[in-house]
Amino acid sequence: MIPERQRVPVLDVDATPMRVNELTEAMGMLIAAGTSATVLGHNLHSVTLFHSRADVRSLYEDSSIILLDGAPVAMLWGLAHKGQFQSLGQGTMAYRLGSMDWIPELGRVHGLERVAVVGAGRAANTKAVARLRSIIPGATVDGMPGEDWDSALEDAVVNWLTDFRPQLVLIGLGMPLQEKVLHRRLADLPPALYCAVGGAIEQVAGIQKLAPRWLGRLGLEWAWRLVLHPGRVAYRVFVEPWKLAGLLIRRRFQPSKTKGK
Repeated sequence: MIPERQRVPVLDVDATPMRVNELTEAMGMLIAAGTSATVLGHNLHSVTLFHSRADVRSLYEDSSIILLDGAPVAMLWGLAHKGQFQSLGQGTMAYRLGSMDWIPELGRVHGLERVAVVGAGRAANTKAVARLRSIIPGATVDGMPGEDWDSALEDAVVNWLTDFRPQLVLIGLGMPLQEKVLHRRLADLPPALYCAVGGAIEQVAGIQKLAPRWLGRLGLEWAWRLVLHPGRVAYRVFVEPWKLAGLLIRRRFQPSKTKGK
């Protein structure tokens, strides 16, 4: 059973707080249902996109599961729902699930036999496929790179997935491209569980280094990413929070206009 969504205060979004074992169980249920479903995650970047892009907002509103991905999102949720996790003797971060918290546990998903990996460069995609084959023994795992994404490649991926007919698709094209693709093409894709995983394909492949877990528990993974990829991360760290603050303030003062867009 998938838990009901809960409000993340201040950020005005909903999420599905889950621990790893609960997620893998829910994924098995969604796969067994044989229909299309999505697993997304909320961090400050996705929250900004949610409040500024109608297509991203629509995808999130219709998603089956929305994980507490970013540390600030998980912390704000925790402030409003302390009793939920304290009664289980756990902290807020037990409910913070980034892609690399659950991808290594995919072998626990009941009935998972066919997996597709879409995204990253050819070398990273190939290495990620190889690692997933070891994580999910006996499963058929295949992939298609996502670099230089355009309409022709998008059509090719849709056709490939239609032929392959996976049960689970890890789509890692980065935000908001992966969300835009899912929003416009989900109806064209074969029934499966589609999981937006951002840059995790390179992490699964071992090409991109993961931040030490103690940094994650402190909510400081952004600092690790800023050091490794300053050009890619600086805007999200130093500029986007101010953009999000402006969107939230506008939403507070003009709720009838902004919420209906």
